[in-house]
Amino acid sequence: MSGFDWIVPVFLTVITAATPLVFAAIGELVSEKSGVLNLGVEGMMLVGAATGFIAVTVTGSYFLGVAAAAFAGAAMALLFGILTLSLMANQVATGLALTLFGVGLSALMGQDFVGVPVDALTKLNIPGLSDIPFLGPILFAQDALVYLSIIMVGVVGWFLYKTKAGLILRAVGDSHDAAHAIGYPVIAIRYLAVLFGGAMSGIGGAYLSLAYTPMWAENMTAGRGWIALALIVFATWKPGLVLLGAYMFGGITILQLHAQAAGLDVPSQFLSMLPYVATIVVLVLISKDQSRIRKHAPACIGRVFHPAA
Repeated sequence: MSGFDWIVPVFLTVITAATPLVFAAIGELVSEKSGVLNLGVEGMMLVGAATGFIAVTVTGSYFLGVAAAAFAGAAMALLFGILTLSLMANQVATGLALTLFGVGLSALMGQDFVGVPVDALTKLNIPGLSDIPFLGPILFAQDALVYLSIIMVGVVGWFLYKTKAGLILRAVGDSHDAAHAIGYPVIAIRYLAVLFGGAMSGIGGAYLSLAYTPMWAENMTAGRGWIALALIVFATWKPGLVLLGAYMFGGITILQLHAQAAGLDVPSQFLSMLPYVATIVVLVLISKDQSRIRKHAPACIGRVFHPAA
């Protein structure tokens, strides 16, 4: 095989492996920037994956499938918001419960769709550009959700750091009491941030069932929601670094697949562990620099807001 014969497929598989992580992580980043820690990303992704797949199977429309997945993820996030923002339940415990609920709900929803095939999301080939050697297939022959994931990173970065609304959201995450004192609706802002995070997680799940592996299987996220949560810490709550980290972890995921295909004499179970081992190693290394985390993390993350009477 020539260099291009194997390098291009590797890059393409890294992109597809990274895209669901980008969606889930960028959505959760906005939620955390508002001061809300939602550990239910895995559950929201699973419900989004099941809902999107069912919608496409029933309607034949991929647009409706992705929209349904976003709505389902947002609905799960709304449940989380009601419990934590309105009823002031513990965010960590509620997020874990949301993941368990999502695992069970998605399995129930998808039980009649296991093994049902659908066509993968269509690639958007750009005439002339898609035929450029090496760069063409990588940059100009992806499906719409790959481009949308990259666009959303830019939009979130612009929103958080270039707009007044983004400044207000960050202010709520850094000091909800001060934001409330000057008249900003803390709970409403956090609801919107949480709903956005849920919608993005739902789309990330839909990408798994409609593009990455176009099928439905129980627990098909395989821990990607937890990796997305780790990515935010790795990126120190910066959208650009979230994108970089997602592609790095996507590369590690694909590395183990290509190692198995190459016949590397290493147990397949060990290779399958690589993305999760890398996640643990990264978190351990980052946790040693507590000053760096405190500098970039929203000060009120995970804290319940009690509005003054």
